[in-house]
Amino acid sequence: MLITIESQPEAALVRAAKAGDRAAFGKLYEKYLSLVHGILLAHAGYHEAEDLMQDVFLKALQQLPNLREPEAFGGWLITIARRCATDHHRLAQPALTLMDESSARAQPDGEAFAVLDSIRQLPQSYRETLMLRLVEGMTGPEIAARTGLSADSVRVNLCRGMKLLRAQLRPERHYE
Repeated sequence: MLITIESQPEAALVRAAKAGDRAAFGKLYEKYLSLVHGILLAHAGYHEAEDLMQDVFLKALQQLPNLREPEAFGGWLITIARRCATDHHRLAQPALTLMDESSARAQPDGEAFAVLDSIRQLPQSYRETLMLRLVEGMTGPEIAARTGLSADSVRVNLCRGMKLLRAQLRPERHYE
């Protein structure tokens, strides 16, 4: 019986990638792309997150030989993504130029960016779960499986996060 990369459990893919199998790492990339993107969006702007994606997976590929437990790959990758976002903010210089490359790029819907900014103002646990749910389209059980959170924690984070987000986005109503 021929076992393809698609049918291998994740730990086997990680072991194969550690042994230098680029196709196995490619499958891990495909599996975790939306998770990493959602984590980065929770910490950085849209274009920054797009740029940081490459850094996260490059660092993961370089540091993969140091990963002791292949079963911990998802959490390990999330940690790399969070550190990349933190390092990016810490090392970023204040913008003094009138127009940088990122502002010259075509901007998607301004309202969508406003919502993303509102989500980024929430506490981290709410921010990440909301980005994964609303932007990446992951279900609660998928978020729980990929992040290591319990299904109940994800449900609570989504519920509380949505409540806070609605309060931020709802215009103040003044009745006279």
